[in-house]
Amino acid sequence: MNVYFSEDFSGWPPEQTVFPIAGIDLRVLPGDHPFYVAERDAIAENWARETAANPALFDGRMIFQKRLSLSDKGIAGESHVIPFSTFMWWRRQPKRLGGIHLFAYPVLETSDGALVAIRMGPHTANPGQVYFAAGSLEPEDVSGGCCDIESNMRREVLEETGLDLLEARACDRYFASHNRRTVTVLRLFKFDLSADDMIAKIHAHMLVAEDKEIAGAVAIRSADPAAHPYNVAMLPVIDWYFHQRQLA
Repeated sequence: MNVYFSEDFSGWPPEQTVFPIAGIDLRVLPGDHPFYVAERDAIAENWARETAANPALFDGRMIFQKRLSLSDKGIAGESHVIPFSTFMWWRRQPKRLGGIHLFAYPVLETSDGALVAIRMGPHTANPGQVYFAAGSLEPEDVSGGCCDIESNMRREVLEETGLDLLEARACDRYFASHNRRTVTVLRLFKFDLSADDMIAKIHAHMLVAEDKEIAGAVAIRSADPAAHPYNVAMLPVIDWYFHQRQLA
């Protein structure tokens, strides 16, 4: 078995490509993440600037990878719980050394061949960006010392859209992509609803949702990167998805 550790992601497929993985094993370790320990003062100073510009930001807890490996068994990782402010400082670093951000993308397919994504609200950390309903792994997604990717995806989709992934047909395998030390794990979920019906359900949920993070929902019908103000992690996913549809 070949294992490739990710300090420089050598041995991994090229950035911004989508590739299949056999599984996911993300262990959460006790104690502080080394990046948080080393950058504590800079993190606090940056957070003061971030919240001055956007007072709605909340310094919650999230899971941040210390290292990852890729093998024929899939992606394995070791991580720690960090304050969100740590991630905000890390992502401002030009080379983003010291950690790896891994999150899960549930790719919502419709019965009429579109994908449905959300547009983030102006008070969030990614205002106006369009991406699939998703969020960083959090402590509540940890069970038995490991991250539960399925639980995270279901929770995030339910909270943000009101849709339940248990009502969709899930693809039988995971895929992944990576760019600038951010790793996206994705799985396809096909609903027996048209894009218009799914968007109507999401907009109805927005009226009653406690969390007002999203500003709306959009249907994606092509791989055109200029169709919406996409988060960069979306681009390889939509390119891969619509290419696969053309081959089918």
